[in-house]
Amino acid sequence: MNFNQLGISDNICKTLKKSGIHEATPVQEESIEVILSGKDVIAEAATGTGKTLAFLLPIFEMISEKDSNVQALILTPTRELALQISEEAKKLQEAKNINVLAAYGGKDINGQLKKLNKNVQLIVATPGRLLDHIRRKSIDLSHLKTFVLDEADQMLLMGFKNEVEMIMKETPNKLQTLCFSATMDSAVKKLAYRYMKDPSVIAVNDEKITLSNIKQEVVETIDREKRNDLCRVLEQDNPYMAIIFCRTKRRADELEEVMYKKGFNCSKIHKDIQQSKRERIMKSFRKGDLQYLIATDVASRGLDISNVTHIYNYDIPEKADTYIHRIGRTGRAGESGYTCVFVDPKDMRVLNEIETKLKYKIPRREI
Repeated sequence: MNFNQLGISDNICKTLKKSGIHEATPVQEESIEVILSGKDVIAEAATGTGKTLAFLLPIFEMISEKDSNVQALILTPTRELALQISEEAKKLQEAKNINVLAAYGGKDINGQLKKLNKNVQLIVATPGRLLDHIRRKSIDLSHLKTFVLDEADQMLLMGFKNEVEMIMKETPNKLQTLCFSATMDSAVKKLAYRYMKDPSVIAVNDEKITLSNIKQEVVETIDREKRNDLCRVLEQDNPYMAIIFCRTKRRADELEEVMYKKGFNCSKIHKDIQQSKRERIMKSFRKGDLQYLIATDVASRGLDISNVTHIYNYDIPEKADTYIHRIGRTGRAGESGYTCVFVDPKDMRVLNEIETKLKYKIPRREI
């Protein structure tokens, strides 16, 4: 279905086409019209299904350019995701002149304060920085019309429940609330329903559809051989753009050092890397100047990076859902992708859980 049929204006449709976006994804088809009707929405959709535009497009339609108040707020758990969503929003400014502010920690608050003097209408924020602005009285949410809680499951996992509740107290009683999440467990539903009035529930979570164009393989190894095995696989594959996931910051640091010495074009991101440096690294990766991004799970949720061809799980994640979120970074927009997970004997239990959830025995790769 095209976006015009869903109620999106010609100007915005033209802007989408310039980015190569012509047809709505299932979550966009099911969400956009409901959001435009003013209803509250709880939406569950797997990573890589187009959730961001599912709420951004109707928000842009509903915001009035003549009203200088903050009309829409998107709350997200990580700085990377806040930056990514704000960048998507800024692309849509070509169609409609809406002032957008990304408010997140690690960035100079004075620059954000200056921007707030320019009648910001849409804010994309992390909880801590938004509360900082609320305490300073530099952000007023009393005229808010639409509130989006993005990656709600991750928000709860990272311990932001109290912050979300404090922010909700600053919003009007009459408010459209949208909750988007990759998984919708009882804790997420409890949080969502607490602030919603008769929400429409949308579920587009068939992981088989999301993963159908991703080739998956397993390399059975032992931990002391894992680095060498990974490097051999990378030399064989020579991927265009790849993300390599590590379990901890320390392992990411060690792997980057080894790969760099072997001549691989790589860089790492995790939460101890300074925000400005993380942004530079992500910009280089998106442009294709960087071949390998070594990451902890700070990058496995929400980051929408086009053209990632390969995902390598240097460390198997602890949960099957995390594995699905990680490998969902590739095989997007109908493109094919490849993913490889390195397991040693102690990882077999988790691998079995992943295969059970996928209902699929992942083929073994010999190197």
